[in-house]
Amino acid sequence: KKIKFIIKKKEGSFVKKDDVIATVIGNSNKILIAERVALNFLSHISGVATKTNKFVKLIKGTKCKICCTRKTVPNLRLLQKYAVKIGGGFNHRFNLNDEFLIKDNHVAIMDIRNLVKLAIKSKKRKKITVEVDSISQLKKINGLKFDRILFDNMGPSQIKQGIKILKKNYETEASGNINKKNIKKIAATGVNRISIGSITHSVDAIDFKLEM
Repeated sequence: KKIKFIIKKKEGSFVKKDDVIATVIGNSNKILIAERVALNFLSHISGVATKTNKFVKLIKGTKCKICCTRKTVPNLRLLQKYAVKIGGGFNHRFNLNDEFLIKDNHVAIMDIRNLVKLAIKSKKRKKITVEVDSISQLKKINGLKFDRILFDNMGPSQIKQGIKILKKNYETEASGNINKKNIKKIAATGVNRISIGSITHSVDAIDFKLEM
């Protein structure tokens, strides 16, 4: 309680090498006990925000949003999703209680159209997202009353074709192997949002250190 943490840089600030982001005042032994844990958290979460922001900048000028996924480090989901917001991204699907998410593993055991109909009957005001990996799957469910189509591992031309078929009747999302090389083309298809697992599960830590 006697340790003071004085912030020198506001959350979400851009920093460069040798910038001082905070000053810690208090008993040196107590500070050193907590130092590594605090730096580990700070380095990782700042890495998430930084990687998110790089993707956000790449699609600047489009109406597309960068979103995170459920691919988070165990016990760090809230912190990682907070970092995504700081980086200019958007949160969705904290867990499967938030909405119905019909994925390929579900389709493997039941016809996709029947699955969607079943979800519609029991949705209880929850939104329904349906993952498709082909135009033929999309056509099977087009016209049913649900909320969002998730284009999974589909290229820009397929996504563009799918959006044309949907005629703005659904919110659209793209996901799967999104990287810095292809994100501009995917955003240019007109898709509403792009979800990227790597902004939480595969980030480079930012190198912070504490100097006594």
